[in-house]
Amino acid sequence: MVSENRGIVKYIILSFITLGIYAWWYTHKLAQDMNVVCEGDGENTPGLLAYMLLSMVTLGLYSYWWQYKIGNRLQANAGRYGLTFRESGTTILLWDIFGVVLCGIGPFVAMWIIMKNMNAMARAYNGRLGLN
Repeated sequence: MVSENRGIVKYIILSFITLGIYAWWYTHKLAQDMNVVCEGDGENTPGLLAYMLLSMVTLGLYSYWWQYKIGNRLQANAGRYGLTFRESGTTILLWDIFGVVLCGIGPFVAMWIIMKNMNAMARAYNGRLGLN
């Protein structure tokens, strides 16, 4: 069963309480679930180790690319489950980059979009397998 109860408030609070460790764990689980739900599309979402190392090497730029690819992959696979997502990787990237000037909430909006779309895909995936 793929998790379908991701929430931005939980993400923010647990990331704060655990000094960011929860954010790393969340990234790991999101990559795993993404690869399960989108299996067979010819793509692969790299996991936590690649995310951490490449983000360090690129001074954080890879994290934007990773989220951009997540957004596009969710949108591309939504049709498999009878879903349609208006937000693409570009939407997420714009919130990440330009949303910072809105009192710093842009990255949280970008993460909320990813969570919302992933929750919808997970519900459809679990429903297809009769797991709900």
